[in-house]
Amino acid sequence: MVEVMQVKIGCCGFAMDRRKYYGAFPVVEVQQTFYQLPRAGTAARWRAEAPPAFEFTMKAWQLITHEPSSPTYRRLRRPLPPELKDRYGSFRPTDEVEAAWAATAEVAGALGARIVLFQCPPRFTPTEQHVVWLRQFFVGVARGEFVLAWEPRGEWPPHLVAGLCAELGLVHVGDPLAGEPLTKGLRYFRLHGVTGYRYIHSDEDLAAIAKRLAPETDNYVLFNNQFTAEDAMRFQALLQKRQRSARPARRSGR
Repeated sequence: MVEVMQVKIGCCGFAMDRRKYYGAFPVVEVQQTFYQLPRAGTAARWRAEAPPAFEFTMKAWQLITHEPSSPTYRRLRRPLPPELKDRYGSFRPTDEVEAAWAATAEVAGALGARIVLFQCPPRFTPTEQHVVWLRQFFVGVARGEFVLAWEPRGEWPPHLVAGLCAELGLVHVGDPLAGEPLTKGLRYFRLHGVTGYRYIHSDEDLAAIAKRLAPETDNYVLFNNQFTAEDAMRFQALLQKRQRSARPARRSGR
């Protein structure tokens, strides 16, 4: 039986008015922090306006994970100086990447976020250099009380991902419809759509996702497709229906 309290379902980004969202879901993955970090005071206001039990997770700033050639850098508040562009992204061992993490951690703390997600682009491939930089970053990072989660994309061998996560204390992030989770304990799923962003998850898809949940640990299921709110609500309804059907029938007294 899946314990509903161990499963937190939500969306990657607010899929509706924030106050309506707080009433519909228990968690949100903040996307804005990837493109441009808000001020810590703004993050603190978001935390204050949400119900006490509501949870924020957040994506780490792109200056850590993505190269400045990425089109996502267009959303930076201030363009990077051209002479410093080779000092950002890919977990490079530079003062600039270290500062980007410090700023990310400050905002995560203001949000009260437990989990910080590092989403890598497909061009962050499993080269020897990239693996070295990844190791150096996570070995040296001041992680405090945060749970650090890593979503590799592209052609990363599962055994390499599993080994790095175990070595570096990372939670593997993936789409449960694309493969098995590669770490033990806490599960963090991101649903991107089987065939792309416009995909609507079928009832069979949702049942398959439910089979990936682990009853002995925390499970986060975040939808990241065009119909994110609708699919998340349907998945919540599926688990609630299963929870009700699993309860023993009440015996009537005489």
